[in-house]
Amino acid sequence: MSLHLLRPARRLAALTAVSLAGLLVLGTGAASAHVTVGSADAAPGGYGKTTFRVPNESDAASTVALRVQVPTDTPLTSLRARPVPGWTITLPPTTIDPPVEVHGETVDTAVSVVEFRAEPGGGIAPGEFQEFALSGGPFPDADSLTFAAVQTYSDGSESAWIEPIVEGQAEPQYPAPVLALTSTDAAPVSSDAGTPAASEEEGNGTAVTALVLAVLGLLAGLGGLFLGLTARRRTVAS
Repeated sequence: MSLHLLRPARRLAALTAVSLAGLLVLGTGAASAHVTVGSADAAPGGYGKTTFRVPNESDAASTVALRVQVPTDTPLTSLRARPVPGWTITLPPTTIDPPVEVHGETVDTAVSVVEFRAEPGGGIAPGEFQEFALSGGPFPDADSLTFAAVQTYSDGSESAWIEPIVEGQAEPQYPAPVLALTSTDAAPVSSDAGTPAASEEEGNGTAVTALVLAVLGLLAGLGGLFLGLTARRRTVAS
């Protein structure tokens, strides 16, 4: 086979490989996408902002609603939602029976469900995602907090993200969003915490060295001038 026939064949093979790789990546992404929750400041006993990330997994329908169940055995007595354009948000209070004690106070009502619902014609289209944020607390004295969630599509189907994640076992198909709570009891000390002070001392030492060298240079210059004048006087005198 001639060289000019081999080149198109090689190009076709390369394009085919790239296309297959792209399909594999897309397939992996679609299979692993699910509703998650995260926070940068949620800590046991404290208050913070939690963000739910909701990808749309359907190829033909839009996500039009998300219902998040807030645990009532460890209720968040203060809970607010950040407005999202094109969505309505409801946080109906629920009676807690029996009441629970939070920070020394008896709590008998709290938000148990937060619903985000898209306005008619809106929602999260295929290939898109949306984030919904809540702010509140206090968070329980625990390492994590689980929020069950139900995602509703415009075709009437639902994805119930309610399956518990068990350590040591494979992740379920529809895992419930789990919020990791960070501890603020003892902030870790950085191993290079002394670097700024060390740099300052180093800078001060450099400045002193430069000053000493400048003074020595000045003295050397004056000494040279003195010797020069002395030599001149001797020459004139002779």
